[in-house]
Amino acid sequence: MVLDVLMKGHQDDPRPPFKREPIIQAVGTAQFKLLELVPKKVEIRIHERVYIGDGEREQVERVKRRISYEDLTPTARLELPYVIDILVREKESEFVQFFNKSISISPKLHMLHLLPGIGKKLMWEILEEREKKPFESYAEITQRIKSIPHPEKMIASRIMEELQDPNVKYHIFTSK
Repeated sequence: MVLDVLMKGHQDDPRPPFKREPIIQAVGTAQFKLLELVPKKVEIRIHERVYIGDGEREQVERVKRRISYEDLTPTARLELPYVIDILVREKESEFVQFFNKSISISPKLHMLHLLPGIGKKLMWEILEEREKKPFESYAEITQRIKSIPHPEKMIASRIMEELQDPNVKYHIFTSK
């Protein structure tokens, strides 16, 4: 999904403006990788989905490079949380499965602990509830576990943390 479109390339590019190529800053929808893409001569808007996989690409010429959060433009940084929210809502079943299938990382650390706001007590409550019956939606998680009003926001917060902080040890939703 497109976060920002720089039709005249990066401002800090030392080359003269007529030699710069247009750049798109985007986030991958599967592993939330931050990428810079080179568009074909097509009009592309923010929040638009562009295909970068194998085969014919209609809007993107090539993937220029993978970038870090620090490389994002101010506009892209503002748009990223909104795009992450959209993707977390769209992939509800995938993230609900995280609540159903998460496991211990070490004897003292469970994958659920990595979500903001989940401590030992809440983790045990989630584990007991999923033993009775697996969760089927965000709404069901909220209904069965009163301490979690918005599980989708917890997941979105964790994704943002993994993207922003290069020192995060465990990447559960993004790829390193």
